[in-house]
Amino acid sequence: MIQPWIHKAKTDLIFIIGPSFFVLAIIFLFQDYITDIEDKYSFYTWLFLIVFIDVAHVYATLFKTYFVADEFRKNKRRLLLLPTICFVVGIILFSFGSLVFWSFLAYVAVFHFIRQQYGFMRLYARNEQKTKFSVFIDNLTIYASTGYPMLYWFFSSERKFNWFVENEFFKFHNSFFLEILFWVYLIIILVYITYTIYKSIHNNFFNFPKSAIILGTALSWYFGIVYFNDDLIFTLLNVVSHGLPYMALIYFREIENKANVNSRVFSYLRSYNAMFIYILILLIIAFSEEFLWEILVWNENISLTTFDFSNWQFLIVPLLSVPQFTHYLLDGFIWKSKKT
Repeated sequence: MIQPWIHKAKTDLIFIIGPSFFVLAIIFLFQDYITDIEDKYSFYTWLFLIVFIDVAHVYATLFKTYFVADEFRKNKRRLLLLPTICFVVGIILFSFGSLVFWSFLAYVAVFHFIRQQYGFMRLYARNEQKTKFSVFIDNLTIYASTGYPMLYWFFSSERKFNWFVENEFFKFHNSFFLEILFWVYLIIILVYITYTIYKSIHNNFFNFPKSAIILGTALSWYFGIVYFNDDLIFTLLNVVSHGLPYMALIYFREIENKANVNSRVFSYLRSYNAMFIYILILLIIAFSEEFLWEILVWNENISLTTFDFSNWQFLIVPLLSVPQFTHYLLDGFIWKSKKT
C-alpha cells in the first residue's frame, strides 16, 4: 500500500505537513529574539503573517467556489445567500456590542481551525481499511490535540495573546480541572500511539502523512497555546500552520489538477506561471481588505486619515468581516466527501 499523499510526497511535506514542524523549529532556535522581533519588526510580522497568510488564505476559497463557473452555477443560491446571511448576522451581533460580535466570530474561527485539521487527517486516512474503533481513535486524537490547548486557554490564567480582541473568550481559572484535562489528554495521545504501532505491525503498513499531520497539529497547538505564552509565537504557529496548508491544498487540487478548463480564471492561470499568479491574486486581495480594516477600524499599522468612522462601525465591521465569516461557514460544505 502506497502512502496516501494529497499531491506528492515532497510538496505535501513542505507545504501541508511541514509548516507546523518548520515554524516550531524556528521558534526554538530563535526564541531569545522573539521579543526584539515583536518590538522592532511588528509591521512586517503583521504584513507577512496576518495579511499575506491569514487573510490571504481566506480568499483561496474563491478558487474552489466563486471563480469556478460550474461550481458557482451548481451552488449559486448558497454562494450568494451565505455572505448576505453573514452580513445580517454580523450587524445583529454588533448591535449587542463589539465584544459580542468578536466573541462569536472567535468561537466560530476556533471551530473552523479545528475542523481543518480534522479534514486533513481524514484526507490522509482516506485509503485505510477502517473500523469503527480506528476512526474513533483518529477522531478522538485530532480533537484532543486541538481541544485540550483551547480548554487550557479557557481555564488557565491570562494568556498574553488573543484570537481577535481581548476578553473574547469566557474564562474561568481552575487548576484542578486543568490537571484532570492534561491527564485525559495524555492518555488519549498514548492510546493513539499504542494503537498506531499495533495497527502498523498488523497491517504491515504505517500511514506516515496521517500520523505526521496529527503530530504536527498536537505540537503546534500545544506549544503555541500551552507551553509558550507569547503573542508572536502563537500567531506564527496558529497562522502559518493553518494558512499555508490550506492555500497549498487549493492550488494542488483546484488549480494544478483542475479538470474543468472552461473557466477564464483557470485558463488565464495556465497561460502564465500559475503559482505566481495565484499567489499574487491572493496577496493583492488580502492587502486591499486589510488596508480597509486599518484605515476604517484599527488604525494600528496604517493610518491615512483623521476622519472618525466610529459612528459607522456597526456597518463597517460586519461588512469587512463577511469574507472571513463566509469562509468559516462555506468551508464546512465545499470539502464534504463520502470517500474521506
